[in-house]
Amino acid sequence: MSWLEDVVLGIAQGLTEFLPISSTAHLRIVPAFAGWDDPGAAFTAVTQLGTMAAVLLYFREDLRRIGKAWLRSLRVPAARREVDARLGWYLVIGTIPIAIFGLIFRDQIETGARDLYVIGSALIVLGLVLLLAERVGRRERGIESLGTRDGVLIGLAQALALVPGVSRSGATISAGLFAGLRRPDAARFSFLLSVPAVVLSGLFELLSILRGKEHYHGSLAGLAVATLLAFVVGYASIAFLLRYLERHSTAVFVAYRVALGAVVLVLASAGAIG
Repeated sequence: MSWLEDVVLGIAQGLTEFLPISSTAHLRIVPAFAGWDDPGAAFTAVTQLGTMAAVLLYFREDLRRIGKAWLRSLRVPAARREVDARLGWYLVIGTIPIAIFGLIFRDQIETGARDLYVIGSALIVLGLVLLLAERVGRRERGIESLGTRDGVLIGLAQALALVPGVSRSGATISAGLFAGLRRPDAARFSFLLSVPAVVLSGLFELLSILRGKEHYHGSLAGLAVATLLAFVVGYASIAFLLRYLERHSTAVFVAYRVALGAVVLVLASAGAIG
């Protein structure tokens, strides 16, 4: 990979990780449009550490509070009824599905699931699901009202993001809207829920690269630059989306997903990209 590819894809990762348009899809589509090689699942997982660092920084007070309450609930059972302690348990519960399915289907995720036909179709289907969630969701609940059932369902939705094109934030925000959450609350829980899974996945892939167990056709310096750019741009992306959802629906993202998915399918079937 060239330095230009590292820079462009690092920025693309930061821009698309938190918007409900799928960062993994864009890290496959952008190189295809530019005539570059697929950077691979390992590049995606490691650069996601940059965007996760942005989440850790942006939500540092929330995560500190939730972490302290959760640890306290391990020692004092009565503390489990506190809102922050419950959120901590829901983050743990919601991470289990993606951890299980990620290990089971790791080989398929890194190979066949990166097919452009799969990505284009997933962009369109999840876009329509997000549109339906906007239509039927009551949007009257706050994040403090989440229950165990909500944590499980949103966690299962996050597991769908293992398929490139689905979008982690798109799937979990959709599930949150279906559960009746307000848009900003659905997005906030989506971002918090992404931390454990993405950090574990990114560290696993990074160790595999460093140990030579994972093939990576770029320089570690370029990978570091891409990850840093993903962090900076990702932080700005979080702030933008939370403000945007205070007054707007996700309709613009639905339209973008459907249009991009259609373009990818047409160009792939015509042999223009591959």
